[in-house]
Amino acid sequence: MVGLKPSDVPPTPGVKFVGAGAAACIADLVTFPLDTAKVRLQIQGEGQSTGAVRYKGVLGTIVTLVKTEGPRSLYSGLHAGLQRQMSFASIRIGLYDTAKQFYNNGRETAGIGSRILAGCTTGGLAVIVAQPTDVVKVRLQAQSNLSGAKPRYTGTFHAYKTIATEEGARGLWKGTAPNVTRNAIVNSAELVTYDLIKENLLKYNLLTDNLPCHFVSAFGAGFCTTVVASPVDVVKTRYMNSPPGQYTSAPRCAWTMLTREGPTAFYKGFVPSFLRLGSWNVVMFVSYEQLKRAMMRSGPTIDCATESSL
Repeated sequence: MVGLKPSDVPPTPGVKFVGAGAAACIADLVTFPLDTAKVRLQIQGEGQSTGAVRYKGVLGTIVTLVKTEGPRSLYSGLHAGLQRQMSFASIRIGLYDTAKQFYNNGRETAGIGSRILAGCTTGGLAVIVAQPTDVVKVRLQAQSNLSGAKPRYTGTFHAYKTIATEEGARGLWKGTAPNVTRNAIVNSAELVTYDLIKENLLKYNLLTDNLPCHFVSAFGAGFCTTVVASPVDVVKTRYMNSPPGQYTSAPRCAWTMLTREGPTAFYKGFVPSFLRLGSWNVVMFVSYEQLKRAMMRSGPTIDCATESSL
């Protein structure tokens, strides 16, 4: 057995809720530079001046950012990112099994339809709750920190305050509709794929329920998710980062991208998206499985405290 042994008692909803948020924060800490590189590549070509810095590839973008803006630029928006994961991942991942059981009417084996509905439900609910943190994270990642250039926002809380003051509450929830669409797709693709790959690896005795099984399942889920969600992700990033009045809606943003930059614009940043989602999924799911087992082994104290907080 590689890793902690599974508990004899299934993890409670409280354990899953807390474990998902913590595991997602660990994954963000490891993969955040890739996410920043993805955002910079996705917005490249959008209203840039002739002398603007150009990014080429994942590693090229990271190297360019370090050279021109310093290493800290790779973690711009990290605070908002961690705030996002503690609310966002806790809901979309931590409540997935509960939603799946609800749609499955308590039956032991969930069908594909129940899994997809559960993924869409928790993904959409998580967006509604955590959208302001996502808007701030994207804005901070997208802004340039070149010497001499005045940044739009000086920090996480300044970004919240500025957006709320200049754009109102709607500014903090900007892009909610495309983000709900994106996360319904992402959550279903990610969690359902992980579910099915892991289930079949165990069913046919290809792997046991340990780290290698979780690694393979998470890597496969990351690839499938990137292929399905990349176009929506690019539109979401462009729309949320745009100044007021640039795009009237998310569909308008998508149409502008298509007419000005062609269909390949929807897959800008695909490689960093896959590297980020693949590595993020591996770190998150492996951490999540281990955290659930560790929390269940620690006894009823953590469990009761967790459930009472919900």
